[in-house]
Amino acid sequence: MPAKTPVHVTVTGAAGQIGYSLLFRIASGQLLGPDQPVVLRLLEIEPGMKALEGVVMEIDDGAFPLVSDIVATTDLDTAFDGCSWALLVGSVPRKAGMERGDLLTVNGGIFGPQGRAIAANAASDVRILVVGNPCNTNCLIARSNAPEVPADRWFAMTRLDQNRAQTQLAKRAAAPVSSVTNLAIWGNHSATQFPDFANARIDGTPVPEVIADTEWLQGEFITTVQKRGAAIIEARGLSSAASAASAAIDSVVSIRTPTPEGDWTSVAVVSNGEYGIPEGLQFGFPVRTDGQPGGWQVVEGLSHDAFATERIRITTEELEGERAEVADLLP
Repeated sequence: MPAKTPVHVTVTGAAGQIGYSLLFRIASGQLLGPDQPVVLRLLEIEPGMKALEGVVMEIDDGAFPLVSDIVATTDLDTAFDGCSWALLVGSVPRKAGMERGDLLTVNGGIFGPQGRAIAANAASDVRILVVGNPCNTNCLIARSNAPEVPADRWFAMTRLDQNRAQTQLAKRAAAPVSSVTNLAIWGNHSATQFPDFANARIDGTPVPEVIADTEWLQGEFITTVQKRGAAIIEARGLSSAASAASAAIDSVVSIRTPTPEGDWTSVAVVSNGEYGIPEGLQFGFPVRTDGQPGGWQVVEGLSHDAFATERIRITTEELEGERAEVADLLP
């Protein structure tokens, strides 16, 4: 059988902590499959290029059979040239005293130009996953600056929250994490996100029937998921890196392969008005996919009680507020 044509995968912020955890997994075939060669196109800012040189040396030293080539660059056009997958990891972290609006504006200066570069240089089948926070609105900015790229090719990562929520439910139920399905994260990847326990299942049984502790489900469970990133920083002194990289891999696999029958995955996609969410927001929904570019759809028909409805309202309002704050960055 002839070898497959290499797929170009762009990773921004490639020398950062998440990038470092991510690249070796891409090189080993976990992102696109064990028989799919890749060209790694690695973008960094100038101060990060020395570290990126070391990362490239390590990838070389791994002797990964699937790595056809590695391109390390500070140039946007080179980074996104011919890419079919773009993982936008690099972003400016929130610093002490920085308001969220300041953070949005600073990152807008990164993601607007990246969106334009993707539109100008990427392959026609490109799909983009935004990991760098605040990822929903960073994705909105990049997407808005790339109107030539179909809106259904853009994704922001809520999979880390899904993974965190599944583990918390599995531990509470003393069940394997693989038994937890149908877990959606609604809204923003922030402290307002809503992990939807009522529609989730454990071994096919609705979670509230397995975990009959409403106070825990509506309280500690949600706050643990919402604040997990902060808890990791407190414990480790550094933000989530390996788990974020793992979730990025999971996200791409879930997008590029058909969703198992009866299940769904959580990812932030462009809203077309589903569940009354304002059109155009990059919003976390339960999603099913057939694995093809643009071949996803929001799972419709799920019901929400008053508690869930209020939580979804809060996260929706936050995303609307973020969109308003970056309005001047949206062409």
